[in-house]
Amino acid sequence: MTALFAPLTLRGVTLKNRIAVSPMSQYRARDGLANDWHLVHLGRFALGGAGLVFAEATAVEARGRRTHGDLGLWSDDQIAPLAPICRFLTAEGAVPGIQLGHAGRKASERRPWHGETPVDGEDEDQRGEAPWTAIAPSALPYAEGWPAPAEMTEADIGAVIEAFGTAAARAVEAGFRAVEVYAAHGFLIHQFLSPIANRRADRWGGDDAGRRRFALAVARAIRARLPDDLPLLFRLSATDWLEGGLELEDTIETAKALAAEGVDMVACSSGGIGGRERPRRMTLAQGFQVPFAERIRREAGLPTMAIGFLWDPRHCDAVVAEGRADMIALARELLADPNWPHHAAAALGADETFGNWPPEFGWWLMKRERLIEKLGLREPQGTPPTGGPET
Repeated sequence: MTALFAPLTLRGVTLKNRIAVSPMSQYRARDGLANDWHLVHLGRFALGGAGLVFAEATAVEARGRRTHGDLGLWSDDQIAPLAPICRFLTAEGAVPGIQLGHAGRKASERRPWHGETPVDGEDEDQRGEAPWTAIAPSALPYAEGWPAPAEMTEADIGAVIEAFGTAAARAVEAGFRAVEVYAAHGFLIHQFLSPIANRRADRWGGDDAGRRRFALAVARAIRARLPDDLPLLFRLSATDWLEGGLELEDTIETAKALAAEGVDMVACSSGGIGGRERPRRMTLAQGFQVPFAERIRREAGLPTMAIGFLWDPRHCDAVVAEGRADMIALARELLADPNWPHHAAAALGADETFGNWPPEFGWWLMKRERLIEKLGLREPQGTPPTGGPET
C-alpha cells in the first residue's frame, strides 16, 4: 500500500486515506443556511475517494461572515440543512469535517465575482445586501480602501470565544466528525496572532503570549464541546511573508501551545494578513508550503497537513512517505477533477481495477477498460492524472 492511501487515525476517527478536501468557500448560502448546492458540491468529493471532506469556512457569528453568501453555525436553525450532507459523506466512506471561522476585519466583503472589495450601498441597491461593521483586535483596516473595523472589547472577545464553542457543538449535532479552526489567511484568529494586525497593549496582545491567548482560548472552548473521540485541527498561516509579521518559529511555538489544549493536527498554510497582493517574499512552486508542515511536525511534535500547489500524486505520496506531513489537502485541483483520489490510486498502483470506486461507477469503468485494452485503443487507466497547479 502506498503512503498516500494508508489509513490514518486521529483520536477515534479513522480516515481511509491521507487525502483531505480543503474548505472551499462557495458563497451560495443565504442567511448562513446550506442548500442543495453544498450537498452536491461536497458529495462529489466523497464519491471521488477523498478520506476527509471539509465544508467551507463557516461563520460562528453573523458579523463574522466574510460575505453575505457564507455558511453559518451561529443559530440552531442552521444545523438541519447540514445534516444530510454529513449523512451522505459518511455513507460514501468519507469523514465529514467543517471549518469554523470568523472573518474579523475581512468581514462585509463582496463575493469574488463581485469584486472582492468592501460591501457598500451599491450592493444594497443591486442585491439587497447591506454592509455591516467588522470587528478586529485593533482598529486597523485590512487593506487600502477598506473601512477601519471596531476594536474588540473584552465583551466582544468573550462572545466570540463562546460562539466558537457553541458552533462546534452544533457541528457535532449536524454529524461532523472533525472540526478545523480557521486561524490563517488574515481571518480573525490570525489577526490576533500577527503583530501586523494586533497592536493591543492588554492581555490579548503586547507580546507573543498575549497575541496567542485568543487562539488558545478558542481551542479550549471548542475542545470542551467536542466529544473526546473527535479530532480538532487548526489551520495556521505559518508565516506572514512580511517584515515584522509572523515567522515560522512563532508558529511552531503556537502549535506547541495548541497541542497542550487538545489540538490534534495543524494544517499548514501561509500569508493573507497584509492585503490582497502576494508578498514579494512568497515564491510559488509545487509543494512550496510543505517545508512548513515538515518543521512543525518535527519540532512541535504534532501531526500536520500539507496544503497548496499540490497536484502530482507521486509528489504527494512522497511527502507522506518521507514523513514531511501526515496528510495532504487539495482544493482547486479537486474542482477540476473531483475523482483525483481515484486517479491517483491508479497512478500509484494502489487500485488498478477500479475497486476503490463506488460500484455504481467502478463496474462500468472496469468493463469499458477491458474492452479498450482488448482493442488497444489508448493507455490503460493507470496513467497519472493531468492538471494544473492548485492555487
